[in-house]
Amino acid sequence: MSGHSKWSTIKRQKETTDKKKGQVFSKLARVIAIAAHGGTDPESNFKLRLAIEKAKQANMPKENIDRALRKAQGKQGSGLEEVTYEGYGPGKIAIIIEAVTDNKNRTTAEIKNIFEKGGGSLTAPGAVSFQFKQAGLLTIEKDKNPDEQILKIIDLGVEDVEEASDAIEVYTKSGELDQVRKRLEEKSFRVVGAELVKQPTTMAAISDKKTAEKVLNFMEKIEEHDDVQRVFANFDIPDEILSRR
Repeated sequence: MSGHSKWSTIKRQKETTDKKKGQVFSKLARVIAIAAHGGTDPESNFKLRLAIEKAKQANMPKENIDRALRKAQGKQGSGLEEVTYEGYGPGKIAIIIEAVTDNKNRTTAEIKNIFEKGGGSLTAPGAVSFQFKQAGLLTIEKDKNPDEQILKIIDLGVEDVEEASDAIEVYTKSGELDQVRKRLEEKSFRVVGAELVKQPTTMAAISDKKTAEKVLNFMEKIEEHDDVQRVFANFDIPDEILSRR
């Protein structure tokens, strides 16, 4: 929704100025290691290919990527496991967290602590996820005429298109991400990001600055946790409130 920002947009803008590259690269290496459990050839392992592309987009050195792949091939890091958490944050926003950890009990306790301090609560699996659906997300570079871009993208038969402040977000069925990406690139759209996501099906409108501040501080605390890989939330904050932050 133009004039409003979701967590995907806010996080994307934050990443362009994020100076914690060491932590970012460490998280990406874990994602690559986990994805490589399904095979170390990116051509035959779509999940691994997406993980490597995301690492490259973050300017992760090739040496770091190769090291993560070597560890996966040598079965190092096999003690890592993927964990998903669900909960509600301030403003009753619904949240899904994807983490990779070598100590589930520790990570669970720390995530629970962040929720409690931030005015939220963890829930049982399934209590929140029904408010999201699996989808593919392609981030397209905007040009001087985004309305025309959106009309052309709609003609390609995608699931949904949204204009964000810094890009155009194109949603696809999760199994069609690669095909839609190729169609967009054939039409000369510049795809700057591609990933499988959990897309909110209902949005929680945050209309006041105080609540917005609590939500954003809470989200940043979660994102900063070393084991957290991705966070999906269903809040919607007007850009005019963000501009006063």
